[in-house]
Amino acid sequence: MATPTDTDILTLTQWLSPAYPVGGFAYSHGLEAAIEAGAVASAQDTKAWIADVLENGAGWNDALLLAAAFKAKDSEELSTVDATARAFCASSERLMEAHLLGQAFSSVTADVWGLDFGQLTYPVAVGHAARLKSIPLILTTKMFLQAFASNLVACATRLVPLGQTDAQKLIRDLTPICDRIAEQAQQVGLDELSSTAFLSDIASMTHETQYSRIFRT
Repeated sequence: MATPTDTDILTLTQWLSPAYPVGGFAYSHGLEAAIEAGAVASAQDTKAWIADVLENGAGWNDALLLAAAFKAKDSEELSTVDATARAFCASSERLMEAHLLGQAFSSVTADVWGLDFGQLTYPVAVGHAARLKSIPLILTTKMFLQAFASNLVACATRLVPLGQTDAQKLIRDLTPICDRIAEQAQQVGLDELSSTAFLSDIASMTHETQYSRIFRT
């Protein structure tokens, strides 16, 4: 297993920072609809919702897709991984989220680091960029998942609402889950793609016609 350098860590920190211009702050992954419906109304509810999405929904799938993109041997295999990522989006909003985040990440990262890759979905783009920069896969996956969880916590902080202390406690408590999922994802392939986070999928579909909303998904 490759040992990450300080440069690797700082590069990932930059890529996955809220300051990186991908617009991740605009997407709630259906959480806004769940809060509107009263399904998420407290810090405990928020933790349970995000943990379920991480373990049984998009978090798990994104970890597998990121790893598959990292390991892709050629552009054809990478395109197959990207097509699979799009096919596993459960709603039009989820597809938009994966596509637009990936498009923004791909464009900025290609311009800043001089990398050569097309418009990929978000987890696929991050995995491919890490491969091109020789950044260790396991570290990339862990930090990607923590950034995903942190973004959802940030959504809940505004909408539930949560206090800043509770929000940081949630990120702390969710981080070991990210660590475990990342480790598991290294051992399996795309045959293990699955999602049983049905309420999250339904919430993302419901959000498409939600009348009053702040987030794009």
